[in-house]
Amino acid sequence: MSPVAPGEGRRRTVTAVPTTWLAWSLLPATVLALLVGLVATWAGAGRAAELTWTAGTVAALVPSLAWVAAALRRGRVGVDLLAVLSLVGTLLVGEYLAGALIAVMVATGRALESAAERRASRDLRALSEHVPRTARRRVGDVVDVVALDDVEVGDLLVVGPGEVVPVDGRIRTSAALLDESVLTGESVLVDRAVGESVRSGVVNAGGAFEVHADRIAADSTYAGLVRLAQEAGAESAPIVRLADRYAAWFVPLALAVAAAAWIVGGSAVRAVAVLVVATPCPLLLAAPVAIVSGLSRATKCGVVVRSGAALESLGRARTLVLDKTGTLTQGRPRVIDVATAPGWTPSEVVRLAASADQVSPHVLAAAIVAHARTNGMTLSVPSAVVEEPGRGVSAVVEGSLVRVGRRSAPPSASWTRSVAARALLDGATVVWVGRGGHQDSTDDEGDDVVGAILLRDPLRRDATRTLRRLRTAGLRRLVLLTGDRATPAREVGAMLGLDDVRAEQSPADKVAAVRAEREEAVTVMVGDGVNDAPALAAATVGVAMGSRGATAASEAADVVLTVDRLDRLADVMGIARRSRRLAVQSALVGMGLSLLAMAVAAVGLLPPAAGALLQEGIDVAVILNALRALRPGRPDTVTLPADAEALVHRFEAEHRDLADALPALRDAADLLADQGATPVALDALREADRVLTSRLLPHEHAEEAQLYPALTAPLGGTDATAPMTRAHVEIDRLARRLSTHLDLAAAAGELEHGQVDDLLATVYGLHALLRLHFAQEEDEYFALAQPMSDAPRRTDDATRAGRRDHQPRS
Repeated sequence: MSPVAPGEGRRRTVTAVPTTWLAWSLLPATVLALLVGLVATWAGAGRAAELTWTAGTVAALVPSLAWVAAALRRGRVGVDLLAVLSLVGTLLVGEYLAGALIAVMVATGRALESAAERRASRDLRALSEHVPRTARRRVGDVVDVVALDDVEVGDLLVVGPGEVVPVDGRIRTSAALLDESVLTGESVLVDRAVGESVRSGVVNAGGAFEVHADRIAADSTYAGLVRLAQEAGAESAPIVRLADRYAAWFVPLALAVAAAAWIVGGSAVRAVAVLVVATPCPLLLAAPVAIVSGLSRATKCGVVVRSGAALESLGRARTLVLDKTGTLTQGRPRVIDVATAPGWTPSEVVRLAASADQVSPHVLAAAIVAHARTNGMTLSVPSAVVEEPGRGVSAVVEGSLVRVGRRSAPPSASWTRSVAARALLDGATVVWVGRGGHQDSTDDEGDDVVGAILLRDPLRRDATRTLRRLRTAGLRRLVLLTGDRATPAREVGAMLGLDDVRAEQSPADKVAAVRAEREEAVTVMVGDGVNDAPALAAATVGVAMGSRGATAASEAADVVLTVDRLDRLADVMGIARRSRRLAVQSALVGMGLSLLAMAVAAVGLLPPAAGALLQEGIDVAVILNALRALRPGRPDTVTLPADAEALVHRFEAEHRDLADALPALRDAADLLADQGATPVALDALREADRVLTSRLLPHEHAEEAQLYPALTAPLGGTDATAPMTRAHVEIDRLARRLSTHLDLAAAAGELEHGQVDDLLATVYGLHALLRLHFAQEEDEYFALAQPMSDAPRRTDDATRAGRRDHQPRS
């Protein structure tokens, strides 16, 4: 085993790595000595066999003495002490074969633990590589490249497109478009106006701008971030090995029994025999074998666990701290709704915006273009494209000037106010789309604002089920730490049932919060950005969503999820708990057998060589038990048969296609609320009823008849689908109520004012119920199936907004 146990599953400043070569070279040496001695004995060369076995014993004894001395200097008395005493004892009493057997056992234990503890470098290369080495300083009309350390407070620095802001300062000339994800983890670009502060480490995603330096490099934000990661990575106390926990009572007991056997029996051989069978093979072997098996099992699930200690700590975790963007959410903005001015359809607005945005590198532009292409829209080739940092894109599309961007609010209108309110409530970003005006104009005067596109970073579809599995597995506290605003953070926390939500957290705040949680319980931190690296290093176990490439997060983490699926976290925690349980079980059973053998050896019925062989038999038993960690345990996930999975994928696709139907209900209700019992509102209600009866209700009835019966067996009975069946009943009831109202209006020749209140309750109720029902089915059923592809899954009710043909609300 490693003489310096790793720090809390951590990357820290571990000095045990140089002993890896010794552990692996010692094993073949001791095995060779044992085999050569056996061959010499068979050939009748007894003296040569004894010398060979002595050499093997000494080969194991010398490094073992160094390992024990190192442990004693740290104030630890581990089970290695028993191995040293037994090795010395066999030499003193001439039990050379027993010594050679013990040497093989010690070498095997060291090699196994070395394999369990081997891990990748944790030098946080990504953080260091992101730090700029130079800056461009402007003096008058001259711009010189200077070393970063030469930048002084008050210098005027030029930051070009794609460059990293070198020091903290304030924007001096033009507005800046910044990618602040390195600090906040948020994927949406941020506009900063002239005079606003800007922090070092952020990336210029727009045109060149100038910064007035407020701090030198060493005192700036990003330098502090690097220091936090380094300090957190070096701070943790070492984890106590399973073997050493039990050694607190096992070692004194073994020594006492050996001393009693010598004193009472009058034979040093008896004492050595006791030490031989007390040599904690189960302790030395069981834990490493179970942990290595768990590491292997985790790898097959697409999870890299970088050390055995990390897996063992993961099995004891009670608190989970999560970042939001890229961890609980998909990390990429998605179109959730399209609002339009009167006379325009959502498909027209999206097609115009996507056509203009095709050449823009902006993250929101990419989301709009992807949305249009997913919906099969044919985009026009833009000309005269101009990217305005902080404002958006203007381009000529089909002969008309189109402006797309996050600009100032357009002229007040009921539909624009509705968009602003919706964005505030949903925590969404608004991209306005205008047509007309003059391309050389710096403002938006003359534009006809034709629509608005709302975007949001959606939750991962497996987030709800994964967190539920983690609670079942033993996690008692789930905490969200995010640099995002409070409103969207609280919404995510409420949807996922988290115990605590902390928004607008800087990297330093995250580290402080993780340290506080760690004081109370073994804490796991999950993140995916450079800004998460210090917090990952500060946690007992850091877990990185590393599927998108090497980042500081994956460098700082103990566990890396190599696939972009959060449910793998639940899988690896289950593996960790089972591996640790098997390690403890094997160690306890092995020690019990060793205690029984010690009693037999103490009364002289078990000589040292026979005791060593018996101990090897115990080793085999505990190793076979520990190897059970290679096999999957009792599954806590549902495996769908092929026919059920095909149905899930079919109805999931229908959900995406029906996403454009749900807004028809809301739009009709909005129109009724705005205009009252007018013919226009009646027409909108009839359209909503048509969509409901021709598309939504047939889908729900097909689910009831086909999908739910197919899920009954995999989910263990009808109880799992009963709530959804009850929702279908309520949907049918409200649909009949809407149809009845329309029949009454047809009979009367108009919609009567007395119907308005009940119609509003009915239609808004239908819209809310269907949204909830869709979300529940996606969480409970659709998340069970393997993704058909890596294409993003959309669950919001406006994902297919570009396909809507109904009249938009005015």
